[in-house]
Amino acid sequence: MVEKELKAPSTIIHTVHCYQNETLLIRGLSGNLRYYRMSDPCVDYDALRWPLAVLYSVIFALGLLGNLVALWALFHVRSKRNSVRVFLINVAFADLLLVVCLPFRILYHARGNVWTLGPTLCNVVGNFFYMNMYISITLLGLISVDRYLKIHRGTLAQSRLQSTRRSTAICVAIWIVAFGLASAFFMCFHYKELHDAKWKAYINICMLLVFWLVFISLVVSYVKIALKLLRRSQNKPDLPNAHRYSRTARKSFFILFLFTVCFVPYHVIRVFYIKTQITDTSCFWKGVADKANELALLFSALNTCLDPVLLLLLLSSVRKEVRRLMGNMFRARDTSVGVSGSSSTVEMEGRTGRPDRGQVNVPATLK
Repeated sequence: MVEKELKAPSTIIHTVHCYQNETLLIRGLSGNLRYYRMSDPCVDYDALRWPLAVLYSVIFALGLLGNLVALWALFHVRSKRNSVRVFLINVAFADLLLVVCLPFRILYHARGNVWTLGPTLCNVVGNFFYMNMYISITLLGLISVDRYLKIHRGTLAQSRLQSTRRSTAICVAIWIVAFGLASAFFMCFHYKELHDAKWKAYINICMLLVFWLVFISLVVSYVKIALKLLRRSQNKPDLPNAHRYSRTARKSFFILFLFTVCFVPYHVIRVFYIKTQITDTSCFWKGVADKANELALLFSALNTCLDPVLLLLLLSSVRKEVRRLMGNMFRARDTSVGVSGSSSTVEMEGRTGRPDRGQVNVPATLK
């Protein structure tokens, strides 16, 4: 049913399938174009619109800042580039592209879940969101396998895997496959029954399988890494690096925890969500599936804020570079404050015609 009553004669120019509903582009007698939402009685579109808009705004701000800093640090570190660093550069870039999609989603929720920017942009935003999310997931899985092989296979595997040429080729292949799949599945993400287009549901199922394969490889890799490092630290506690083994093991469990919190809820709920699309499901459960999918998708987007934290955990050289950047920023601020204070003191002396009895604090750069 159309949310607002249309006064005839009006012409339906276009139907936009976007996010969870349909939007009709209507041309009235005056020639003005207006957008109307086609409401599904099973879905309460207004229940979460403002919480989602606010939370996506926070994720956008934090994710944009975090990934820009991450890319800056990754390109400025002086240490030798290795495979993990190449993968992390691509993770940060994929997260940044996903973050760029969030303002459109924020606008969509703020306008009452009505898409008003045309079908082409809706398709681009929808596909970019999911494409970059799964690129990030795949790369995180490759990082876990890479670290596992370096610890368990010794120097030969390490020298092979540290080849930046090989890791770059893998990343290029991932981007090409992702763009190819996105162009083949060119539509907005939304809740819609797929009884007559079950092939779309099958594509979603394939994406679920990709995620669970990556998740299993990540769990196996990081658990084995953590257990081996813990055994080393316990068997030889007197070694100088024993405490580092224990700390690295804890980091491995933390990385696994972040990945689980961000992506597992969405892909668990997605099974139920797809089932409601391709089978006869009651109106109540369709509404539940829609709300659960929206909330779980929010957690997936939250990963764009947490990946920079992952970067700091994995690369000590990046931690040093970020600390150097922050130190330079604080020193610049302190210097500007010192210059401002000194200028005020000199100005006071000029007005009174005599110097202040207290010592003037002049920055070292001005002495």
